[in-house]
Amino acid sequence: MTLSIAAWDHASGQLGAAIASSSISVASRCLHWRSGVGIALSQNITDPRLGPRLLTLLQDGVDPRAAMDAVVASTACHDYRQLGVIDTQGQSALYTGAGALGCHATASGQHCIAAGNLLAHDAVPAAMIEAFENAAGSFASRVLDALVAGIDAGGEAGPVHSAGLLLGGDPSWPLAELRIDWADEPIRMLRDGWRVYEPQVDEYVMRAYRPDGAPAYGVPGDP
Repeated sequence: MTLSIAAWDHASGQLGAAIASSSISVASRCLHWRSGVGIALSQNITDPRLGPRLLTLLQDGVDPRAAMDAVVASTACHDYRQLGVIDTQGQSALYTGAGALGCHATASGQHCIAAGNLLAHDAVPAAMIEAFENAAGSFASRVLDALVAGIDAGGEAGPVHSAGLLLGGDPSWPLAELRIDWADEPIRMLRDGWRVYEPQVDEYVMRAYRPDGAPAYGVPGDP
């Protein structure tokens, strides 16, 4: 029911992930980020607790492969899960349980991972990795381009209805956490939202640190 990509950007130090699914509100359950630690995917028949568990192990100094092995070994229903994690150095690990739904696959590249289940075919994650590695533009735009490439390569076996983008950088809060929770064209709507928000990201960070220097955006009541 899900395809996703997570990545680390060497130039900016940012971590990002994008996801799409036929299920409602996929990003709320499946994307997990922790400042200065990493970003995690927890999908298939989802247990949202597993992403934070992976990130806690990374925060404690465990490398991604060992963290993944530990979470899988300590999870009674791990056969139902599909997991991924990438840290702030681009190191990563992936896992798919034997009970993953339908056609499922994972792929990894230079500082990026992709995973999916109930896919049209098993080459979809590899197409996402290739697209990310060859895309131009900002880091988050490249992550979204990879998600689009996964859909263009066949995507899920059925239509997608929800999508999300999670982007983390230097602040302790997400730079972006955009979600389309139920729609006929969630990825198009997600990209449209990012196009609006991308030019404003830095200014909204400035509002936290220097509110007297942050610009207004024409919102009623905004000085």
